[in-house]
Amino acid sequence: MTTSPPRVSLLEHVRSSWRILLKELTAFGLVGCLAFAIDIGIFTALTQGGDFGSLKSKAVSTVVSTTFAYFGNRHLSFSHRARTGLKRETGFFFAINGVTLVLSEAILALFVYGFGYAHNSSMVALVNVATIALGTVFRFWAYKRFVFLHPDRVHEPDLDLDVELAE
Repeated sequence: MTTSPPRVSLLEHVRSSWRILLKELTAFGLVGCLAFAIDIGIFTALTQGGDFGSLKSKAVSTVVSTTFAYFGNRHLSFSHRARTGLKRETGFFFAINGVTLVLSEAILALFVYGFGYAHNSSMVALVNVATIALGTVFRFWAYKRFVFLHPDRVHEPDLDLDVELAE
């Protein structure tokens, strides 16, 4: 005789899901604010110094802030999620951030080289902030979907992680 797991009411499920989502969003926001300050600080320092253009500055600032964000998100935002291996997590994490970096660089290049704004102009700084904001929404979704997996999904006996992530 097989016993089925106890049924959880919809209200209980929503309450527990909401609490977890709120914790993730709050911690993600905190880590994101600090990573944002690192990104903007480095970007501004490098572009104002004159030694780097906006594209090189963006690459450097993104690598530094992304490294900080990985550790912050792994140990704060998504600490309750399954650990699926440092190599797999960092690979996906930096790949996702690589996608957002490429898009940010393309948009910055459009404004600098296509529209003729100076590397250290206010418009380029504003565009940089806008690309970070757009990338943040994508990163939150992608981290939950591909990097920091739900423990129930990882520990399912018939789950092939490669197939699951390929969906």
